[in-house]
Amino acid sequence: MAVLHVLRVFVNEDGEWGNPLGVFLDGDLVPVSVRQSIAAELGFSETVFVDDLDTGQIRIYSPEVELPFAGHPAVGTAWLLSQQGAPSKALRTLAGEVKASHGDDATYVAARAEWAPHFEYTQLDTPSEVRALGGGPGGTGNTYAWAWIDETAGTIRARSFVPDAGIAEDEATGSAALTLCARLGRPITIHQGHGSVLIARPATGGLFEVGGSVVLDGVYSAGSIG
Repeated sequence: MAVLHVLRVFVNEDGEWGNPLGVFLDGDLVPVSVRQSIAAELGFSETVFVDDLDTGQIRIYSPEVELPFAGHPAVGTAWLLSQQGAPSKALRTLAGEVKASHGDDATYVAARAEWAPHFEYTQLDTPSEVRALGGGPGGTGNTYAWAWIDETAGTIRARSFVPDAGIAEDEATGSAALTLCARLGRPITIHQGHGSVLIARPATGGLFEVGGSVVLDGVYSAGSIG
């Protein structure tokens, strides 16, 4: 019987907002043939199936497609494994090995920017323009709209629209934050969606880190699947 953990990833300092995530730690009990339909039924931006706890092998599904890599699922799964007493220094995604670390009430993963799904990055003049958007500025395709809150401090206001993955608006997008960090070449703190907070920073070896705080909302029996 598979068990579903529901998390929120990239919550603010009060534990609010964050992007919901479903994680099956016993993902090997869920047949590959039904995983996409389960992810669609759950309706989270992503759902993770952990195929091997010892090696950190995971598969990531949006409501419509399987993703080789995504930021908030990697951060959330790394945090959950540490909470379950099975911490892993790396997760193995279809894109490659993602390094994981913990500290300062936050969990971080380090990955290559080119592993992230494609986004059009649109810089606007003010945070209020970002807040006022009714959809992606380009109208179609995955769009990450952002503006500086304080360029000197490295704080950013952003929103993410991901129609290619079946997500009208993503509350917090770790892979896009990681890629924006790579584009800017500096540490940044992103306030995305309604109130989520993401931290991104350059790492060594051509990698970039993205991280934040995570909370557990509940644990549910998924019954007999497949």
